[in-house]
Amino acid sequence: MAHIHLCFLWHMHQPFYKDLMTGEYKLPWTRLHALKDYYGMVRILKDFPRVRQTFNLVPSLLLQIEEYAASAAADPFLVTALRPAEELSEQEQAFALHYFFQANVTRMIHRYPRYAELHGAWLAADQNARRARHFFNARTMRDLQVISQLAWFDEEFQANDPEVRGLIEKGRDYTLEDQAVMGSKQLEILNHVLPVYQEFAASGQIEISTTPFYHPILPLLCDSSIAEVSHPYVALPSPFRYPGDARHQLDKARAYFHRMFGGYPAGLWPSEGSVSDEVLGLASEIGFQWIATDNGVLTRTLNEAAGVDLTYRPYLWRQHGREIRVIFRDHYLSDLIGFVYARMEAAEAAAHFLDRVRENCRGILDSGRDALVPVILDGENAWEYYDRNARPFFGELYQRISDDPTMDAVTVSEALSRMPPRPLDHIFPGSWINTNFDIWIGAEEDNKAWEYLLRARETYDRVMKDAESAGAIGQNHVLALEELLIAEGSDWCWWYGPEHYSNNRVEFDLLYRTHLANVYRALGLGPPDELSRPIVKTHAPAIHEPPTAPVRPVIDGEVTSYFEWMGAGSYHIDARSGAMHGQRFYIGGLLYGSDGRHFFLRLDFLDVPQEEMAGLEARILVQSARFVVKRDDGSMESACAAEVAWGKVLELGVALGALQVEAGDMVRVQLSLWRSDLPVDALPHDGWLELSSAEPRDWPV
Repeated sequence: MAHIHLCFLWHMHQPFYKDLMTGEYKLPWTRLHALKDYYGMVRILKDFPRVRQTFNLVPSLLLQIEEYAASAAADPFLVTALRPAEELSEQEQAFALHYFFQANVTRMIHRYPRYAELHGAWLAADQNARRARHFFNARTMRDLQVISQLAWFDEEFQANDPEVRGLIEKGRDYTLEDQAVMGSKQLEILNHVLPVYQEFAASGQIEISTTPFYHPILPLLCDSSIAEVSHPYVALPSPFRYPGDARHQLDKARAYFHRMFGGYPAGLWPSEGSVSDEVLGLASEIGFQWIATDNGVLTRTLNEAAGVDLTYRPYLWRQHGREIRVIFRDHYLSDLIGFVYARMEAAEAAAHFLDRVRENCRGILDSGRDALVPVILDGENAWEYYDRNARPFFGELYQRISDDPTMDAVTVSEALSRMPPRPLDHIFPGSWINTNFDIWIGAEEDNKAWEYLLRARETYDRVMKDAESAGAIGQNHVLALEELLIAEGSDWCWWYGPEHYSNNRVEFDLLYRTHLANVYRALGLGPPDELSRPIVKTHAPAIHEPPTAPVRPVIDGEVTSYFEWMGAGSYHIDARSGAMHGQRFYIGGLLYGSDGRHFFLRLDFLDVPQEEMAGLEARILVQSARFVVKRDDGSMESACAAEVAWGKVLELGVALGALQVEAGDMVRVQLSLWRSDLPVDALPHDGWLELSSAEPRDWPV
């Protein structure tokens, strides 16, 4: 009987945040995700012995976790969290206030009442540390120090560890003793991370694959000019051609893996699914047995749309006597988990996912062939958008898989052993994002970063040539090479260019330039002046302007007149925000205002083709009132009477009385767009917008 082999591959990765010269960690995200994600994602499988999975572990991530677990990591964020609040300097207080609220507002901050209260006070102070000092005294600051860390603790410890549960239930007014317990529990959790992977790998319930050591884009290391194959005429920097570095990153990863797990990995998830014939050849020569990438690459390779019939099978790449098996992830299914299901109930999301899998596989199974369904995605960043860190979702999903006799969840190697591969004689060069390398090269900031990297690499070559001639190679040369390998990582250019935004974009830029500067310092040279200046251009993710005059628009879905919304408040967003790539954004911002009796709202859209707008449904929550507007037929369901029209823009007008608010009150608003009962965009991305319904007396009539 034909069967569905469901292959989950969770990719675990964080940038290398440590400055090798100072030994200091410049951002805390490896530690925080180690507290929240890396242990629990594996541990939950103990409750579902029929579910087997593949975890892709980046060696530079494990190296950082090792150091944290050994209490050897110099982390100023942790030091600040553990320092007695009474001893914090003004600078340390400002540091804590700036960084300790960097968490998902809805799922993490608002989950804990005291954390939400502190966050509200921080917002009320306009996120200005000097203004916030009247509220953040020693008592409130210690509460922030403790609760901002507990919010990242794994669900397993929150539910089952008496000390952790006691701290969470206490909720506020923490003592120095509580603060110390929070710190000791962090160390305890960090020490569970690597052993849980070793334990489950030894039992066979998980397979562990890996990535080149510092997560570089391998095709670009081999020859950056290859970017022009997938994007003809893209603007490129001076060619970077160091295939030896690509091999070194792979060899170093395998050696580390052998030390950590006692064997060599069969599988390779090349950073960002980036592949080329040269990369597959290298992986094969070095000893990898399989490699994974995206089915967009398969489409370009076969020169035909890679539907499920082509995606749900293994392939065997062969060239010049080298061979390696290849699987191609289902982009759509992976993105549903990464970007969509967080907005749905756990049971509903799990059922939708498996229904989709069964529907996709029906034709394949009917033909008598097994289906290999590769679901590959980031194993950490998505979960903070889910209820309780996605544990209810995983519980529902894994139980339903366990109960279904037509499918099994298996490791990649298990699936490959059960199915014959289809031959491939080449592979198209590209990544999982748009089947090209545009995220990492081609934009002005990206290209400048590559030019700086190339100059540092060429400087290293010149110095090493002289050192080898003199027989004077020392530890500083080893350190310089290590910093170069770190700078070759993909994460720095992820944040350069126009595609992505992060609250820590400036820090990423500084850390990248620091790694390059350390290359020169290790070689006994002064870093070039160019590294003292930022590469990144600063950017504000959202702008909120309050109303300045009353508005009385015509509710017709059109921009009837320039003047009808003059004086309205506005809220405009930048669609690049977030660490997760791949979501299509539709909403550009909104205008709002009042005439003293009605609340008016206009939703503006980004420049999206009209055919993509078809079938959309807008759901608008204003206070407790709910309005659902369908794009195709213009129909509306609502909790109270309102005027609504959706044409070029979406306009809504509703009486303040129907909302049970008085003129001048703040009105809470949430908007979301849906298609086929799946959410596709929202404003705001987290929490509520607080909008004024005021009509000041001195406004002109």
